[in-house]
Amino acid sequence: MSNKYIYSTWKRKTATAQVKLFEWNKESTINWKKVGEYITRKDLFDTVFSPLKLCKVKDDFFFEIEVAWSWISAQSQAIRHGLARILATKQETFKKILKSAWLLTRDARIVERKKPGRHKARKGIQWSKR
Repeated sequence: MSNKYIYSTWKRKTATAQVKLFEWNKESTINWKKVGEYITRKDLFDTVFSPLKLCKVKDDFFFEIEVAWSWISAQSQAIRHGLARILATKQETFKKILKSAWLLTRDARIVERKKPGRHKARKGIQWSKR
């Protein structure tokens, strides 16, 4: 059993995920907690494991993830993107599967910044004629 792994860093909104993918079995962790402890919502749990389920290698790989910033939803999407990118480099058939499921495309949408003279990014002061 070797400690070799594949490493990558990926983002979604302001969340960044540093993913290490191992080929031997152990407990997968996110921020040094078990995945079930860190992610409690079922939809986000499915989001994280969707690349592994699509490639049918959920039981073959183990990952360690350090994720920071943003909220849990953006963090799970950053994790999904990182896992998908690593699996795509692993094997060419995985790349075709993940690309057809749109998991290799980075969603670059972020929050628009606040402009000077406005309350929020686009909301200005109310104007009255009289």
